[in-house]
Amino acid sequence: MNQIVDQSGAVSADTAKGKGERTRERILEIAEQAVLQKGFGATSIEEIICEAEITKSGFFYHFRDKNELARALLLRHIDQDEIILDQVFNRGQELTDDPLQQFLIGLKMLAELVEDLPNGHPGCLIAVYCYQERLFDQEVRQLNQQAVLGWRDRFRTILDRVVEQYPPNEPVDLDELADMVSTVVEGGIVMSKALGRPQMLANQIMLLRSFVKLLFAKQAG
Repeated sequence: MNQIVDQSGAVSADTAKGKGERTRERILEIAEQAVLQKGFGATSIEEIICEAEITKSGFFYHFRDKNELARALLLRHIDQDEIILDQVFNRGQELTDDPLQQFLIGLKMLAELVEDLPNGHPGCLIAVYCYQERLFDQEVRQLNQQAVLGWRDRFRTILDRVVEQYPPNEPVDLDELADMVSTVVEGGIVMSKALGRPQMLANQIMLLRSFVKLLFAKQAG
């Protein structure tokens, strides 16, 4: 039961909980930046503690070990991805009833979103976890796989609606096409970082958009 602040100035349970949640979120923000910059293995609990200005016991109050931190980071990343993708692709549904145009609008908005990032896309935890999967337990590896399959399911659902009205001009596996969104985004992040060209990610998404548009364009005749 939530306590109430008494006249002596005691901190209520709600206030303490709010502070604890802010501390936990601060730890996750610091850890995510470090992991994206140099990988999970090279990120130490000590540096996170120092940056967050907390004690070691304060860290272990929120996360019993580094693997639990990895799981929390990934869950947070997945939730943030879902929010962004919902906003982007739901907008297309608000603007038109045509499923192909909905998808094309969503891809264009996604390209514009990443293009507006001042320093380019910071990177993807899912990719980092794949590269260093031996550092994680089975639960984290399965969660990472579920995140990838979640993207497939999302875009396969969109494509199923598209093909009802627009038969593809070439034979195509819709699961593979749905996966193409992930491969273009992840590959675009890698290429943009490797070449120091943040614009490449947006360009790759727009090329994917052009491919989808041509694949489902209705033929004259």
